[in-house]
Amino acid sequence: MKALLKMGIRGVTVSDVRGFGAQGGSTERHGGSEFSGDKFVAKTKVEIVVSKDQVEAVIDKILEEARTGEIGDGKIFLIPVSDIIRVRTGERGEKAEKMTGGRSEMPYAA
Repeated sequence: MKALLKMGIRGVTVSDVRGFGAQGGSTERHGGSEFSGDKFVAKTKVEIVVSKDQVEAVIDKILEEARTGEIGDGKIFLIPVSDIIRVRTGERGEKAEKMTGGRSEMPYAA
């Protein structure tokens, strides 16, 4: 994430999720019993919304920083965002996209 911050990317959401892909999942234990109906494994999901002119640079940076060459390196999915609406103000599009109203704009922030 530090590499993305250095690029000026400020809007990143990281979630702990469960799923499976090529590795096929794993068997788990619950209450002393082993079960395999749930083949999900712990994963990390990173969501980043960037402008069109930032897409390739962000992809390149993720590949550079995250690639190990091993199964489980993950995938990047590109999904177009048709609009952005800032709930607090009702702003749309580019105005809503700008990272404003954060700690740096608070009168008591250092």
